[in-house]
Amino acid sequence: MNIRSLETFYWIAKLGSFRATGEKLYASQPTISARISGLEDELGVKLFDRSGRSAVLTTKGQELLVYAEKILELHQELLEKVADPDSIHGTIRLGVAETIAYTWLPRLIERINETYPAINLELDVDISVSLAEKLIRREIDIAFLIGEVRHEDFVTKPFCSYSLTWVASEKQMLHEKPLSVSTLAQVPIITYPRMSEPHIYIRSLINPVSRSIQIHSSSSLSTIIRMTVDGVGVSALPSEIVTSELESGKLRKLQVEANVPDLVFNVAYTTAPGGYIVRAIADLALNLVSSESRELR
Repeated sequence: MNIRSLETFYWIAKLGSFRATGEKLYASQPTISARISGLEDELGVKLFDRSGRSAVLTTKGQELLVYAEKILELHQELLEKVADPDSIHGTIRLGVAETIAYTWLPRLIERINETYPAINLELDVDISVSLAEKLIRREIDIAFLIGEVRHEDFVTKPFCSYSLTWVASEKQMLHEKPLSVSTLAQVPIITYPRMSEPHIYIRSLINPVSRSIQIHSSSSLSTIIRMTVDGVGVSALPSEIVTSELESGKLRKLQVEANVPDLVFNVAYTTAPGGYIVRAIADLALNLVSSESRELR
């Protein structure tokens, strides 16, 4: 009996599928089946009822799950206390909102490479709603996103926040200071996707003043920035991601009488046994943000 077989058994029990477990563990379905067959032969019992569409635990499988969780947790503790970080290997799938990709991600990858040189990373840049869904489906291991992941086996912790600044091109002749909401409502607004917090707030801000306002939404920050630079409309963005545009004069900050609430990002990840390296990388990210925030004070 080995850790890999127990880990495979655990994830089939959680995901209900040999195929999904193979995708998560980067193993072929024949390999997954072979591990479970070997485990069943060693124990002399059937662990799964495979007569239906999902893999369902037998009574003996349910008994084994209790022990498998304990063994995987102990293995995780062993790695944390004893193992050389250079010897820890595998692939971690990071899901990041595009704002994080523009800001913290390069430094985080550098820190991961320094601490765990044998770890491979797969990056998935997407909107927060999609990242939460992918995390729950176990298609990614860690998500940096807006909002919480309210689901068993996952934890959500505060990561960082960004103030949103109204910006516009000089092509937009907006010189009123501060800019009133009624004046703002006369100009197209380019913002984050529908159902995102900035989009919902901007819509609630403008609707009492004007029902005919144009609000263009995009899941691509680079598209939002380009459209704003081209004078298509105004937008509310973190100043950290438009630093070069502000310094070059392609964009300028607007004084607006109504501010958009900060973007607050969290890091979410699994609490499942065997996820030591996932939690370790999440802690690396939290420590990175915390240490750099202290340096700026």
